[in-house]
Amino acid sequence: MNRIAAAPLTLHCAGRPVARYEVHADLGRRSAPRPFLHPVTTLAGIPVTEYAPADHPHHLGVGVAVPDVDGHNFWGGRTYVRGRGPTELDNHGEQRHREFKLRDPDGCVEDLDWIADTRVLLRERRTVAATRLADDAWALDLTFALTNPGHEPVTVGSPATNGRSGAAYGGFFWRAPKESAPPTVRTAGAEGEDAVHGRPADWLALTGDGWTLVFAGATAGTRRDPWFVRTAEYPGVGSSLAAEERLPIAPGDTAVRRIVTVVADGRLDRERTAALVRKAVSA
Repeated sequence: MNRIAAAPLTLHCAGRPVARYEVHADLGRRSAPRPFLHPVTTLAGIPVTEYAPADHPHHLGVGVAVPDVDGHNFWGGRTYVRGRGPTELDNHGEQRHREFKLRDPDGCVEDLDWIADTRVLLRERRTVAATRLADDAWALDLTFALTNPGHEPVTVGSPATNGRSGAAYGGFFWRAPKESAPPTVRTAGAEGEDAVHGRPADWLALTGDGWTLVFAGATAGTRRDPWFVRTAEYPGVGSSLAAEERLPIAPGDTAVRRIVTVVADGRLDRERTAALVRKAVSA
């Protein structure tokens, strides 16, 4: 890996820096090293991500993190083993940057290897793009395609598929900043953490102090994945790849997900939320 390829990328939108894409951060093995976006800000400059907070040091802004790929932890933190609770296993993997296929001020196309015990379990093509939507809103478009390069099936799991009820997380994940009061969360038909967690929805809005994030699955497969939502314990939103059963990826096959996130200043009503999501997904 050369120094230029490993350098961070600053994404610009409407002539302003809105996100930093860290490709090769100095992370310990327990963090499951991986590329991530932090800080991400609104167009007015309000930070909407958090990096390595004290409550969960392995939460790294915005990225792709999976707790179980063939028994290897690409999420970070402690590994959960069925029937034994939190158990310290030295099974963390790494998402290793290979090269940028495209690197522009408003986005990139990147190739990565998901490596554990010197073995490449998955190869990933990741696309990240920033698009202006309005004077007070822009969209972060993140697509990841996971391909199995081996000769045997690879399966993706979560604590839920390993026997822990209600703990389905892994895939796209956004850690928002912790503020004096928890953020509010809603979909088009429900409101509150208990009402939206673990359920699919076309879009999900998280609103904090002066900012709103609206997450939307931009493909049919992504929209079928339920949302992982936390507001009371910490502010975080993810799209669950393996919510009820393990996701198999056969040799040569690819699993693709695309999440578009509207990053807006202020609080959005439902009508404007839906309009911005439609514009972001079609952009």
